[in-house]
Amino acid sequence: MTDNSEFDFDKLRENAAGAGQLLKALGNPDRLLLLCQLVEAEMNVGELERRLGIVQPTLSQQLGVLRREGLVDTRRDGRQIFYRISSPEAMAIIETLHGLYCAPEAQKNAAQ
Repeated sequence: MTDNSEFDFDKLRENAAGAGQLLKALGNPDRLLLLCQLVEAEMNVGELERRLGIVQPTLSQQLGVLRREGLVDTRRDGRQIFYRISSPEAMAIIETLHGLYCAPEAQKNAAQ
């Protein structure tokens, strides 16, 4: 039997709630595609739109969700706004997902 006296179940519950919130934010295919692009480098809306083929209103809506959830930050350069992943937790998950599903090797393996 495991000794649970060392576990802080309140903290564990809090961490589980945070993980659930992160996974909920990642649970949209468009947001996953956006983050898979941003794992490579920061990009502006035009670059993301060109790469992904997501129309601008949808793109802005999903980037807004990612900003509200604290997963991306922005940087303004003149009239352009650049997005980058700001959450270390999101970066860790997206790097794993990127390697499994987005990287050229993963796409090649999926096609076989």
